[in-house]
Amino acid sequence: LHALRSAEKELLPGFHQFEWQPALKNVSSSWDVGIINGLSGWTSFVDDVPAETIGRRFRYDVALVSALKDLEEDIMDGLRVRGLDDSTCTSDFTVVVKESCDGMGDVSEKHGSGPAVPEKAVRFSFTIMSISVRADNEEDAVTIFQEQKPNSELSCRPLCLMFVDESDHETLTAILGPVVAERKAM
Repeated sequence: LHALRSAEKELLPGFHQFEWQPALKNVSSSWDVGIINGLSGWTSFVDDVPAETIGRRFRYDVALVSALKDLEEDIMDGLRVRGLDDSTCTSDFTVVVKESCDGMGDVSEKHGSGPAVPEKAVRFSFTIMSISVRADNEEDAVTIFQEQKPNSELSCRPLCLMFVDESDHETLTAILGPVVAERKAM
């Protein structure tokens, strides 16, 4: 179980060290942020999160870095195919992201004595659609990664899971407000 927990934490956003240049406005420079309770601040460890919270999320920039790190092999292959060395692409790159917010329907627990939670859930996620780089001393950018199955569950990166009805716009706004602010800061 200990080995499984350690492996699991490596796969979650917040494991890979990074630094924004220049630093993001109004966003912590800390990279080792774990799962965040959607309504009541920060937590550092998966095990510290109370079971009855209404939402769980990752910080947007931390999740994006984790997704890019997961695509590292594909990115390096894309550079090789284009005849580019990673050291020649130091100044300009573009990551195109598609966001999605989907109702997951009825998720109520039919048996058991867990905490009372709303019976509906919503997932906010993103997919990295493409990555382009402009090599130093070049005019045009070239695409080095293109998602082949953009609507697949496998390419979708969950950012926030909320126990809320998708028609409850006030609660969705309260939970997703920080996500939008983090996106704007990036």
